[in-house]
Amino acid sequence: MSPALQTTLIVGIIVIAVTVVTYAGVRLFHSQRDLGTDADRARFQTLHTVSLAAPHLADGLTADGAARASRHLRELLGCQSLAVTDTTTVLASDGPTPDADVMDVASASLSSGRTQVRHGGAWDAVSAPIMVQGQVRGALVGFTVKADSPLVRASTEVAAWVAAHVGLAELDESRARLAEAEVKALRAQISPHFIYNSLGAIASFINTDPERARELVVEFADFTRYTFRRHGDFTTLAEELEAIDRYLLLERARFGERITVSLEIAPEVLGTVIPFLTLQPLVENAVRHGLESTASGGRITITAADDGQHALLTVEDDGVGMDPEELAATLAGRADGSHVGLRNVDVRLRQIYGPENGLVIDTAPGAGTLISVRVPKFHTPTLDP
Repeated sequence: MSPALQTTLIVGIIVIAVTVVTYAGVRLFHSQRDLGTDADRARFQTLHTVSLAAPHLADGLTADGAARASRHLRELLGCQSLAVTDTTTVLASDGPTPDADVMDVASASLSSGRTQVRHGGAWDAVSAPIMVQGQVRGALVGFTVKADSPLVRASTEVAAWVAAHVGLAELDESRARLAEAEVKALRAQISPHFIYNSLGAIASFINTDPERARELVVEFADFTRYTFRRHGDFTTLAEELEAIDRYLLLERARFGERITVSLEIAPEVLGTVIPFLTLQPLVENAVRHGLESTASGGRITITAADDGQHALLTVEDDGVGMDPEELAATLAGRADGSHVGLRNVDVRLRQIYGPENGLVIDTAPGAGTLISVRVPKFHTPTLDP
């Protein structure tokens, strides 16, 4: 290779190296400038660490969640070691284990509900209680060479942040238990009255029309299987209407021509997801409280219409109607009237879709009843198999 060519290659390599270094420096400068001042960068790092810890507390104060969150919580506090406890045991720890009884250190905070500092030996310890609605749920215990006031204040604030997430998890669990209890209440409302009458109607056909009796037994089995299924808080409108059809078939076996049913269903809303047992209790209310006590029976009209972003569902009967004041007291939970099933449906709808999306009931004594429900068409919770 000629000296001139060697010189050209060396110069080219130097130019490329300088360009790369300059580009990297510019990128580093801009990245640092984009993050702002040291305070801005510290604030960003803290928020980032908080965001990493938060998902692991979604289920409350559990061993698995505490184990996953403890590293991030220790980073927030800047201590050498951190333990998370409930009221009786150490759930998780991160960092070098100090020669100390963690629960003994935590006991002062667990009993007093206040942040406590313990000095002594090679480690100082700061214990901050995790308080939810005035009750101690656990503690954060940080170990450091020297506990200062910033660590004490930080421990108190981080423990309060953890408590807020634990409280939200407990609230979600409480709502789930309430929703399950309300569904059970609806099932209990259906079972005694309807099952007794349906079995009586089936028995009346055993000798006179055995084939009809067998058909009714199948319909009864399918309806009860749907009603008492153990999984799923939601269903489709089509599935609920199938269950209502079976219910009305069994009721017509008992009432004969005294009850007529009219359906006006828009096909485009059949796939709308609705809370399980939303319409069926409304139809049962129309039969039991609207038509059953009348000698001539009556008509029930069920409609499902496309209303833009919502499906508009109505159940109407021309029966005896209800006293509006008594109904309002029952829906508000101020009285245990005969229409408690309507309250259960109303409460569930408002919990799921918001306070403005409950039942709308138009009724008066002797004037029949019209119940309307607006359900978002695109609310798509997971349907259990």
